[in-house]
Amino acid sequence: MILQPVNADQIKPLQAICNLAYAQSFADHWEQNGLELYLEDQFGTKRLIQDLADPLIAYYLIKYEEKIAGFIKIKLEAALDGFETTKTAELEKFYILQEYKGLGIGKTALRMLMQFLAGLQKMQLFLCVIDTNHTAIAFYKKMGFKFHSKTELDARYFKKELKGMHRMIVNLSPLKIK
Repeated sequence: MILQPVNADQIKPLQAICNLAYAQSFADHWEQNGLELYLEDQFGTKRLIQDLADPLIAYYLIKYEEKIAGFIKIKLEAALDGFETTKTAELEKFYILQEYKGLGIGKTALRMLMQFLAGLQKMQLFLCVIDTNHTAIAFYKKMGFKFHSKTELDARYFKKELKGMHRMIVNLSPLKIK
């Protein structure tokens, strides 16, 4: 398993995996044409070009046996109450295709990412996860993340009853990954 950094000439494969992986996980969380609007907003060509030009945003393709199994989007500096922005990173998006779940790919990818961020002198990594996504919450807890605070997803047409989010955080120094 490898994490392959994405550059501007890889927008098409990045866009394909982003759209597929997100839709597999959350297509039923949207009303009306919300999913299509969200995919265009988050993974449209214009947005990906903008993100890839930002030195504080990084995308990685998660490759397993030479196939793309998922992707990661990380913000290398992120604001979170009580923590120094330059020492805090945000795992904004982390998706594994359904056919690759349960193989340890997510655990390995997240370990590698956490080690990389610790090497950049990042002190903590946080993320937001839908509060009804018990499988993801359990996974992050196994990886050392702890509950930080509640928030709510601000996305038009996302089902209201699913908008609750948990912010979770892990200390990267000293890094203790299970």
